[in-house]
Amino acid sequence: MFTGIVEELGRVRSRDGGRFTFEAREVVDGTSVGDSIAVNGCCLTATEVGAGWWGAEAVEETLARTNLSELAPGDAVNLERPVRLVDRLGGHIVQGHVDGIGEVVRPAPLLQVRMPAELTRYVVQKGSITVDGCSLTVVEVLHDGFTVAIIPHTARVTTLGRRQPGEHVNLEVDLLAKYLERLVEDRLPDALR
Repeated sequence: MFTGIVEELGRVRSRDGGRFTFEAREVVDGTSVGDSIAVNGCCLTATEVGAGWWGAEAVEETLARTNLSELAPGDAVNLERPVRLVDRLGGHIVQGHVDGIGEVVRPAPLLQVRMPAELTRYVVQKGSITVDGCSLTVVEVLHDGFTVAIIPHTARVTTLGRRQPGEHVNLEVDLLAKYLERLVEDRLPDALR
């Protein structure tokens, strides 16, 4: 589990299909083979760890459902280690399980993202959403997506300040909304489903 508070802006050092090597300083501190690290909000397992780098493998399913398939050497990525029970929960509960890929419509500071229609029901004004691993608060809900305000600090230390119209971002909607929907859907009359 993650918080959506990006720890470090890393870089793709190399890529061979689904095998990635990432340059990083902070997230490799205390990381061992088998540990999880979120890359642009997608939870990956460290398969190798060295001084200033770590490696991971993404299966076809992961590449098909995330923007990791678009990464190339030199690309910046948002990195976060899992939350520890002694940490503050600075963002919101993030699983690192990407729900869909969004498209940037307008860049920061008022980032507008178009999203898959099946995910829009989980987005509410002032609710939480994860964009490329960053926990953000929804400013406005749109018929085909949402807007979020990107503060200058977030723009500097994450990929969100660099995202341009047409680029893809990983989206994870609020986990609580999905569970709530599942809990009540069987109790609703057919006419309301």
